[in-house]
Amino acid sequence: MWSHRLPITSLVLISSTASAFYLPGVAPTTYEHGSIVPLNVNPLTPVASGSNQLRSLVSYDYYHPAFRFCRPEEGPKAVSESLGSILFGDRILTSPFELKMGVNESCKSVCEPKPEYKFDKPSALFTNQRIRQDYNFNMLIDGLPAGQLYVDPSNDKEFTMRGFPLGEMDEENKPALNNHIDFVIQYHEPAKGKFRVVGVIAQPYSRADTKRNPDGSASCGAEHGRNKLYINEEGAQTEVTWTYGVYWTESKTAWATRWDTYFHVYDPRIHWFSLINSAIIVVFLCGMVAAILVRALKKDIARYNRLDSFNLDDLSGSGGEAEDGVQEDSGWKLVHGDVFRTPRNPLLLSVFLGNGAQLFVMTGCTIVFALLGFLSPSNRGSLGTVMILLYTILGFIGGYTSARVYKSFGGESWKRNIAMTPLLIPGIVFATFFLLNLFLWAKRSSGAVPFTTMLVILGIWFLISVPLSFAGSWVGFRHAPITPPVRVNQIPRQIPPSTTYLRPVPSMLLVGILPFGAIFVELFFIMDNMWFGKIYYMFGFLFLTYTIMIITCAAVSVLLVYFLLCSENYHWQWRSFSAAGASAGYVFAYALLYWMRQLSFGSFTSGLLYLGYSLLLSFLCFILTGTIGFFSSWAFVQRIYGSIKID
Repeated sequence: MWSHRLPITSLVLISSTASAFYLPGVAPTTYEHGSIVPLNVNPLTPVASGSNQLRSLVSYDYYHPAFRFCRPEEGPKAVSESLGSILFGDRILTSPFELKMGVNESCKSVCEPKPEYKFDKPSALFTNQRIRQDYNFNMLIDGLPAGQLYVDPSNDKEFTMRGFPLGEMDEENKPALNNHIDFVIQYHEPAKGKFRVVGVIAQPYSRADTKRNPDGSASCGAEHGRNKLYINEEGAQTEVTWTYGVYWTESKTAWATRWDTYFHVYDPRIHWFSLINSAIIVVFLCGMVAAILVRALKKDIARYNRLDSFNLDDLSGSGGEAEDGVQEDSGWKLVHGDVFRTPRNPLLLSVFLGNGAQLFVMTGCTIVFALLGFLSPSNRGSLGTVMILLYTILGFIGGYTSARVYKSFGGESWKRNIAMTPLLIPGIVFATFFLLNLFLWAKRSSGAVPFTTMLVILGIWFLISVPLSFAGSWVGFRHAPITPPVRVNQIPRQIPPSTTYLRPVPSMLLVGILPFGAIFVELFFIMDNMWFGKIYYMFGFLFLTYTIMIITCAAVSVLLVYFLLCSENYHWQWRSFSAAGASAGYVFAYALLYWMRQLSFGSFTSGLLYLGYSLLLSFLCFILTGTIGFFSSWAFVQRIYGSIKID
């Protein structure tokens, strides 16, 4: 027996870095000695190459015809999955591998050689190209991903990475196919005669001298031989014998902590540096806002109220000069009759704000659920499922917010508002997702969402989310509008020319970079986990980063609106939304930079997928951060104009 023990290092990281713990999402399965342990297969996915660059985004089904892998005698059967698991690309199927608890197998054949398992020229070209692009097998044993052990050079800690290579490039840069796999499976014995799987390590080998004997046994060749298996791309077909070995070893790791070895951060200090950097930004911005509110505004309001108590007809010359000085120093009171004027395109702005409020609550609730441990990685796809369900249920909040804001703007096209709120933004997202999915269908990728799943999403959207949004809009329109503290003049005031930094584009560039600066480090880890197939679990840091982003968006928006009003520009509604939302532009620019530094796509489809999903995520970020900026500015404007006396 090969004695092998996995250290539990990530549990220490979790406690020391204030990240999330998790609660098991599924009940443990207990086996007896000799009972069958299921080994299921997932699609083959690309991983980072030796140059740490990802070369493709297209995943392929394990039983793709070109791979010529062994199939179960009765054909592969689909394993039930959640909606989020399907959307994230899981296509879990049964396999012909036979594993028995506690029974070691040094060499066993997967299946009998058949003509359909031979590699012809098209399948050889396809498979060799996948080897060159560093594709990985993804197998699950008792729901636990089979992976390989790695060592962090900074602290010599061992951890497990999901998946193992389809093949390797030899010294002559020729692709060799891995046709033999040794599984080292750790088990825990909670009670006598009862066993649970707590660790899976897979070690693949390329062996051209493997063969299946007439009696059904197999010969797996030399363990460390140099006779690698190459698939012939020209001429005769290549026959491959698929073999595997199974080695069981006892471990003290409990079932509830078996995922800890998959959780690893190379340098957790980066997260702390990011939080400190973001905290400094927040303290600086909050200090500026406090200075404005406590000093400037308080002083302005007191002087305005004092002047309003005078009889202006009796003012002396010096008093008039004092008033002129007040108006010159703080001009935001001069636009009190226009500051609550209805903005341009109030319908579109209210729809954006309704969907932004829906996204805001959904994101916050999802992070909190993950932080509390309810989104365990053992429950595959739980994160995506919860996000979809929360966004669906929160349609009521989106409809209510949109209707209430639109009514406060004095809008009259209430039917269009009710219809556009649940259809416009989700429609853009669904149309983009569907279009990108067409390219995956064309590539016969397993990552393509099935048509039936699309119908399920449409059903959830139109049967649950849309009616809830309609109900929220109905309640919102029945409520009284949010009344401004001052009257709106009939004739708009002329706006003087703005300084350079207060013009739309410069102000968006200045304001948008600050929220992005608060999140960009955590954004790197999220993108790294999203595109490289890693497990993201640092929800403690994510919660703090999300909180800092909210505070930063609110602070910079309030500052911008204050400077706009002081320059007698009362068009603050769209400016506050677009300025805070401009951080999405930096997110997209960062995605392009990430593409240049971390990715190296060799196909048009992979590049299009990355660009499309990056645009989609940036658009949702624009809606989210813009909503935070608008409502913070609205509360600020309501407060300051409600504090002065207007004749």
